Amino acid sequence: MAERVTIKPYTGPAGGWGSARSLTEILLREQIPLSGAAMLMHQNKADGFMCVSCAWAKPDKPAVFEYCENGAKATAWEVTRKRVTADFFARHTVTELEGWRDYDLEEEGRLTEPMRWDAASDRYLPVSWQTAFDEIGAELKALDPTSAVFYASGRASLEASYMYGLLARLHGSNNLPDSSNMCHESTSVALPESIGSPVGTVLLKDFEQTDCILFFGQNPGSNAPRMLHPLQEASRRGVPIITFNPFRERGLESFTNPQAPLEMLTRSETRISSQYLQVKAGGDLGALYGLCKALLEADEAARRDDGAPLVDAAFIAEHTRGFEAFAASVRGTSWDEIERRSGLTRTALAQAARTYGRARSAMGVYGMGLTQHRMGVETVQVLVNLLLLRGNIGRPGAGICPVRGHSNVQGQRTVGITEKPELVPSDKLKALYGFEPPQEKGLNTVEACEGILDGSVRAFVALGGNFIRAVPETVLMEAAWRKLRLTVQVSTKLNRNHVIHGEIAYILPCLGRIEIDAQPGGRQAVTMEDSTACIHGSKGYAEPASRHLLSEPRIVAGIAKATLAPNPRIDWDRWAGDYASVRDAIEATYPSEFKDFNARMWQPGGFRRPIPAAGRVWRTPSGKAHFVTPRGLSADPDTEQADPEVMRLITMRSNDQFNTTIYGYDDRFRGVKGTRMVLFMNRRDIERLGLRDAQTVDLVGAADDGVERRVAGFRVVAYDVPEGCIGGYYPECNPLIPLWHHAERSKVPAAKSVPVRIRAG
Repeated sequence: MAERVTIKPYTGPAGGWGSARSLTEILLREQIPLSGAAMLMHQNKADGFMCVSCAWAKPDKPAVFEYCENGAKATAWEVTRKRVTADFFARHTVTELEGWRDYDLEEEGRLTEPMRWDAASDRYLPVSWQTAFDEIGAELKALDPTSAVFYASGRASLEASYMYGLLARLHGSNNLPDSSNMCHESTSVALPESIGSPVGTVLLKDFEQTDCILFFGQNPGSNAPRMLHPLQEASRRGVPIITFNPFRERGLESFTNPQAPLEMLTRSETRISSQYLQVKAGGDLGALYGLCKALLEADEAARRDDGAPLVDAAFIAEHTRGFEAFAASVRGTSWDEIERRSGLTRTALAQAARTYGRARSAMGVYGMGLTQHRMGVETVQVLVNLLLLRGNIGRPGAGICPVRGHSNVQGQRTVGITEKPELVPSDKLKALYGFEPPQEKGLNTVEACEGILDGSVRAFVALGGNFIRAVPETVLMEAAWRKLRLTVQVSTKLNRNHVIHGEIAYILPCLGRIEIDAQPGGRQAVTMEDSTACIHGSKGYAEPASRHLLSEPRIVAGIAKATLAPNPRIDWDRWAGDYASVRDAIEATYPSEFKDFNARMWQPGGFRRPIPAAGRVWRTPSGKAHFVTPRGLSADPDTEQADPEVMRLITMRSNDQFNTTIYGYDDRFRGVKGTRMVLFMNRRDIERLGLRDAQTVDLVGAADDGVERRVAGFRVVAYDVPEGCIGGYYPECNPLIPLWHHAERSKVPAAKSVPVRIRAG
């Protein structure tokens, strides 16, 4: 059924009554108006469950309603009363389901029993758990271990993730890509070189002590709405929040706290950004150079006039290396080039630099607007450089703050979900489990896709996620996916990865995090790590969607027992029945990070694992923080084209989705209702290209590599976005992203600046 499409400007705040109405709507739609509201009272509480949506930190003293609009949607989506039973699959062939929209697939409800695809009938048929495990194990044992990929989506618990990583390595490979490869791998490469830590240094309490926030390429209104609360409090204290974002996002402009009765009744709004700079797509590297240049120039002028210096020379001398080379590069870069690359004026950048220079403590907050570019690693490193110039790492109210997406994607990496063997304590694994962990580098997400395309990858096991919908190069990937020998999906809901499948395909439905997990060892709890490296306990309260569901640890154990030779040092059944024993194993493997794990997991606000850089201990080869000098200012060389018809496409989410999960077809903050096939354009570009508002157009990939990439049926929408830049929704625009169009050093898909042309439909 087609929705009625309306598009009109939205001028209200993030949050507010719109958020309240959205919450009410989804609770009614998922048939849980009372039970869902009651469940939300346990969300992000000390003895409750961690939100299954984003990874934003939860405070040690939570609010009565410690959830946001999108977190509430994620909870309602998981505890829905709707069910996908064997009868559903009996009524629909898989070929028929391929024609369904992503929203319609997931909206059918929770999966209820294990299923196996039957080629003769083109339907999923029920299969017993033990038969599924035995058959999956037989297939994996018949394959070269390096041809099997074990993907993790970022939502699985630390316990399940640890078991899953061990399963893959015992099987014989490090093919453990995860969703971090698609978003913050640029951070994981950049920060260790710069400060010796792969994660950020900021804690939630730093927002209470900061004097300035630099905000890059992240939209909290849609992607991490609970983050708006500390931003609102900072703004009310007079803290300048300087935002760099191509789109003017309502969550970065104005906020009404829907949990504050007085604000709701009076419809009062809090200004979020004090200065909003609409940097062009791929222009952040140039903007950061402009901030550094203005700061260095102001510092030199102050020293000449015997004023207060703006650059912390003592900190730089004691704690860093590489300053002179970086400073020389900045001084040698002209303002003309900085303005051309960034799309911003010298005046605006100088104003931002002055504000930053006056702040005693400042933090740099960023999201995928920095990481998903060809030069994403270098862009993150120059943001670190800007902070190092004033000693803004390793003191209260200061630091680097990457905002992670999936609720445990950072934690999964901590306990071994990585394709990089050097990040895993192989000596500990060998001592604990008596095997030689593989030392060959495994496949990351892009490399796994390359292996699927060339046929070297034969099996794909997924612990959650919707991989085929999340990755670039959709058309080629879907065709190649069907040639895989084995696909296994551990899931809670139906999605594209179930209907695009391999020659042998299984759906293994699991308990959700919000559900009661009763095992032989009693009711179980799990743990996860938030964006600030704090570890939290989480236990479910909802009745399971089906008596046939197994927990993720139980499913991992079942596959492991069917695939691997018996190991007297590993009792998979004990682990699956008592997660405290898994936490003991995690502590034994990572003793410094997880000391007294079981005793501390319910600490209010979480317990933080050690982050040396937060204490100005730099775990780099030199023992110092490093100023890294990039080789140029072009964050996306592929879009540096002379053809004026080539546009820079920015892919993004609506406020009615989380990653590939679509909750609805509205984007309240951008004034869109009833569709996701929209193309946001600058009005001058619309006129320049001979188009008109509301016209239907196609997007065509501009890469000259012999592959035709086209997505049809976009509606042109005039919007406040820099000239030459356009915006469209993810994952609908993924077919336009070449697989090779990724960050050069991290292989994160460069989805924030994709070269495309617009063709009239």
